[in-house]
Order: sequence, then structure tokens, then C-alpha cells
Amino acid sequence: MRPGLGLVRHTSSVIAATSGAVAIGDLRVAAGVSSTHLAQRFKELVGVTPKRLARTYRFADTVFAINPAGPVDWGDLAGGAGYFDQAHFGHEFRAFTGLTPTRYVEVRRRFLREHPGHVLDGWPLPAD
Repeated sequence: MRPGLGLVRHTSSVIAATSGAVAIGDLRVAAGVSSTHLAQRFKELVGVTPKRLARTYRFADTVFAINPAGPVDWGDLAGGAGYFDQAHFGHEFRAFTGLTPTRYVEVRRRFLREHPGHVLDGWPLPAD
């Protein structure tokens, strides 16, 4: 077994189970390792840091919660996902998609109108 594999498996399973809404510092303390050690094992075995993995899970969970067919309360969505504030959410959204949240929903709505019943109909992917 590769060094750190058990640590990475356990930590990543907690990140997945919480949809990324967990403090990496708490995971590090519980595992009894340094931040550097945890980040290095993750980069080596997963390819990203645990913080990046948690951000990805949290963002994906949030995007899946968006219903493009109805109105979106961005403040509630951001708060419910554990983002510090709506500006933090907007920054993360642009970092992951290159779009503002509003533009993303516009693209999704247009796609749904132009391609009813498409295989990607239920997926949160813009098709612009």
C-alpha cells in the first residue's frame, strides 16, 4: 500500500460525505498530521489538495441544487451551501465555470428551450 493512502481515503470519504462542507483543518487535526503532509499526500495520490477537492464537491452539490426552470434565490443558495457570502459564491462560480451564476442560468434555460428532451436535460451543464 502506498504511504498516505489510508489517510487520503479516509479524508476524501469525509469530504465526499459532507459534500465538501468540512473544515480541512479539522480533518488534519483529527488525522494528527500537518497541513503540508496532508496536502502533499493528496497532490501525490489524487492530483489536487484536499481543499480543492472540498471546493469541487461543494460547488458541484450547489450547481445540482439549481433549478433553471424556476427563480433562483442566489443568497439562499450560497448560504445553504456554506459559502461565506454571495460574493464568495459568485467568485467560486466564475472560477469553476467562467460564467457568472446569472449567465449560467440564462445559458441553461436557453439550452432547455432549444433542446427539449436532450440527454443532458437533467444535467447542470451549460451548452453554450
